[in-house]
Amino acid sequence: MQAGLGSHSGATSESGPAPLLDVRDLRVHFVTSRGVVRAVDGVSYAVRPGEIVAVVGESGCGKSVAALTIMRLLAKPAGRVMGGQVWFNGRDLLTLDEEEMRQLRGRELAMIFQEPMTSLNPVLPIGLQIMEPLQIHLGYDDARARGRAIEVLGLVGISDAERRLDQYPHQFSGGMRQRVMIAIALACNPKLIIADEPTTALDVTIQAQILELMKDLCRRLGIALVVITHNLGIVARYADRVNVMYAARMVEQGEADDVFNRPRHPYTVGLMRSVPRLDRPRGARLETIEGLPPNLLDPPASCRFAPRCPGRQERCAADPALVEIEPGHGSACFRASELTGEDSYRHFGLVTAGPAATRGARADDGAPVLAVRNLKKYFTITKGLGLFGGTKATVRAVDDVSFEIRRGETLGLVGESGCGKTTVGRTLLRLEQATAGEIVFEGSDLVAADQAEMARLRQKIQVIFQDPYSSLNPRMTVGEIIGEPMHVHKIEPDAAAVKARVADLLGQVGLFPYMAERYPHELSGGQRQRVGIARALAMKPTFIVCDEAVSALDVSIQGQIINLLEDLQRQHGLTYLFIAHDLAVVRHISDRIMVMYLGRVMEIADRDTLYADPLHPYTKALLDAAPVPDPAVERARAPRLLGGELPSPLTPPKGCVFHTRCTLASAECSADVPKLREIRPGHHAACIKI
Repeated sequence: MQAGLGSHSGATSESGPAPLLDVRDLRVHFVTSRGVVRAVDGVSYAVRPGEIVAVVGESGCGKSVAALTIMRLLAKPAGRVMGGQVWFNGRDLLTLDEEEMRQLRGRELAMIFQEPMTSLNPVLPIGLQIMEPLQIHLGYDDARARGRAIEVLGLVGISDAERRLDQYPHQFSGGMRQRVMIAIALACNPKLIIADEPTTALDVTIQAQILELMKDLCRRLGIALVVITHNLGIVARYADRVNVMYAARMVEQGEADDVFNRPRHPYTVGLMRSVPRLDRPRGARLETIEGLPPNLLDPPASCRFAPRCPGRQERCAADPALVEIEPGHGSACFRASELTGEDSYRHFGLVTAGPAATRGARADDGAPVLAVRNLKKYFTITKGLGLFGGTKATVRAVDDVSFEIRRGETLGLVGESGCGKTTVGRTLLRLEQATAGEIVFEGSDLVAADQAEMARLRQKIQVIFQDPYSSLNPRMTVGEIIGEPMHVHKIEPDAAAVKARVADLLGQVGLFPYMAERYPHELSGGQRQRVGIARALAMKPTFIVCDEAVSALDVSIQGQIINLLEDLQRQHGLTYLFIAHDLAVVRHISDRIMVMYLGRVMEIADRDTLYADPLHPYTKALLDAAPVPDPAVERARAPRLLGGELPSPLTPPKGCVFHTRCTLASAECSADVPKLREIRPGHHAACIKI
């Protein structure tokens, strides 16, 4: 049994208040056709009123299952609680009947889910979905509930809230839907909020606004917050205490400062070192945790991390208990007392990064492989409903964008949701037809290319999508998925050659040839993303659009994929457009970076120049909002939130699209659209104040 620190285990701090939530030795199994999955295996932790507690770990470690069990939302009959207690405000939630739990859910207990599209009712306006708990739990009438719904939508940064109450989930972007989920959770001012990856779909500026709001509510109203996340920057900025899970168990618990500055478990050390950081120079390749977690259908009797631990010993054949190493800091490692700092991590073999990867040769002084000139992509939508239809409105998703990418180069593309960065990628791929402008790829204009020409060019232009599960056909094997484009374009002469090429590609992306016989659901998230990369490489492309290619991956897997992309670029001379919202990841992999806002380019510069000396106020705001995975650094930084409301893409501001949120804005900024101009050699910005 793993006793959680600060709970019933006897390690509770006498000076602190009694826990609002006290999870004790929780065990959850899932009964499947292949056997029993031990999804949560003896987990304990506590949360006090007003406290923010983070739960971190790789996908499949049991973080979300434990949260769903607390909320009594575990899928039945497959999910079964096999033991343990969940004490909330003096009551064991596992002993309550369903009606008693209904009275608590939404009123005293709330949960923010990771997938807002599957959590929101698609046939109800979002206003009704926010008003429902207010009317059920607090007895609000329609007018009062609607007023509160408008208030909480404004709190989470949704502009034009009164009009948007009557819209449906599909009319919102992914980030906006996540904000709606947060608004529903906050509506009744609950005592405990469990946030399962609450900001995964949000940009750093909105993420900072929402988390500052939630932190303020926690402190002011005594709301306890459990944050489940893989973003260690968020944990460093907001968490009071951290629980690290691995393979269904807690492996480390402690104050945030202790866990970040003196991690006492090899897995935690690996997590901390896998994250690229904005406050340190880009140097070596990202460090990674090689290997995979154990199969929870048959977990080993030994330490579950031992197969991946470079410091394992013979005694690791036994199963270590979570024990207190120092006051309030526990670890489930036999060698925890030896892990005391950088020298000990190096002695353990936990510091593994090699020299920085060198780029393939670039024709910096030659013609660009891709030249985009005055690109525009407008969407016409219908506003409102009626007998004769609504009025037409135009969304300028991409508005007069120009840039170039040279051979062997990586151009990073960053910006908030709705800024047009994914639309740029889709238009380059001709998945969307440009409204105006030119896209010249290796001398051919993709906008004017006919179907036959595009079929030829598609062999040289490929894409890696954000979600590796939805972008792979679940009815095809990995070998069929990778081999299909080779069959379609007749790249290989026969089936045997295709099979050999598939095996070679799997090896290039770090997978075994036998995995060609597996289906996507039989692979981990990181393995599926490697399959997506192998499929892109099958056509022997020269240019790849990476559209949020690592956003859905765990920290350690993300590092593996980034290193892989850099290796492949060096080996094959590939050119990347790397679209992402994680500024540290973009900085690590990119040569140059382009910043977009509401359809327009704000700034383009060399990676190091942009991060060291940004010129545009929006770029500065993005960098200020990005958290650093170090509690001491975060405490020293005052919250620097981007003011103003997000403009509606249907009615963008006149003049500079950023002037409504810019601290430097003046009257002339609302009159003229600033041109993107070269301020310094190679450094372009669109601001009349520079």
